[in-house]
Amino acid sequence: MNLKECLERIEAVDSGLEEKIQKKLDNLTKPPGSLGRLEELAKQYCMIKNTLSPELKNKVIFTLAGDHGVTEEGVSAFPKEVTPQMVYNFLRGGAGINVLAGHVGARVVVADLGVACDLETHPGLIIKKINYGTKNMAKEPAMTREEAVKSIEAGIEIFEHEYKKGIDIVGTGDMGIGNTTSSTAITAAITGKEVEKLTGRGTGINSEMFENKIRVIKKSLELNLPDAEDAIDVLSKVGGFEIGGLCGVILASAAAKVPVLIDGFISGAAALLAYKLEPKVKDYLIAAHCSVEQGHKIVLEYLGLVPLLDLNLRLGEGTGAALGMSIVESGVKILNEMATFESAGVTDKND
Repeated sequence: MNLKECLERIEAVDSGLEEKIQKKLDNLTKPPGSLGRLEELAKQYCMIKNTLSPELKNKVIFTLAGDHGVTEEGVSAFPKEVTPQMVYNFLRGGAGINVLAGHVGARVVVADLGVACDLETHPGLIIKKINYGTKNMAKEPAMTREEAVKSIEAGIEIFEHEYKKGIDIVGTGDMGIGNTTSSTAITAAITGKEVEKLTGRGTGINSEMFENKIRVIKKSLELNLPDAEDAIDVLSKVGGFEIGGLCGVILASAAAKVPVLIDGFISGAAALLAYKLEPKVKDYLIAAHCSVEQGHKIVLEYLGLVPLLDLNLRLGEGTGAALGMSIVESGVKILNEMATFESAGVTDKND
């Protein structure tokens, strides 16, 4: 499925079941609305799936990797060699995402969208390499427009391949040294907010590097002039291959009526791009958490999403999305497994 076909398949969530879902929730043995966000999540999940008795078994986190040429500008505390090293760590099961995905019963799908070296083949690694890292966006566009489309379509293909195995809910995750720089530039281009208000310290840079990071992002935006109304243009000029891939995963999930738990800032930037391509995507998004990265707060505000958690997370990989999955699952279990007043023989509140 190409990008055009995917966008055409995305439908607005049907609110026709909303009243029946609410009635089912209100008949459970509790005061109406007393389980707050859990009830809201159950309702959203049911509306996306178009059923009063939804299943939530197959949880999948897509952790996509890519390198960024802008690391040449000294914007990260870590060298780009860390990107492939961490991919191998994912494949060995030793990363934070592996631990938390295991905790919530999710499988992790790892894909190379643009790591700047050839990775060793591994049965758990999907290779969809667009190029060996992006170009340095402070000197030229990060990628061509064709590469931008190709990265989104790679994400669509990755989702479609995994969907055949069964997916009830998706989490997004990333790995790419320098990708908070790209995500900040994407967010600035689309929201129009000042770079200073969006830029965070990423992997933990010092004050001197932080000021340099702001300068580099500003320079990249001034040089490339991304068009805020053209998501492909923004992605091509200041984006990353893994960000494009995540955009594709989000679009494909929405097209398949699968809810998406957005992880942190990089996933948020991908969600911004997906939203600009097709605003109906918003109905399928759930913000797992609010990152320490200050730009992420702006992303969530722009998308009108309220995060489930605020745990000072800034790792990426899909770690926050994994934790969010357990909360969504809790809401669904409340709806499916909690007794009604009638079945429990409990007196309902007075009319």
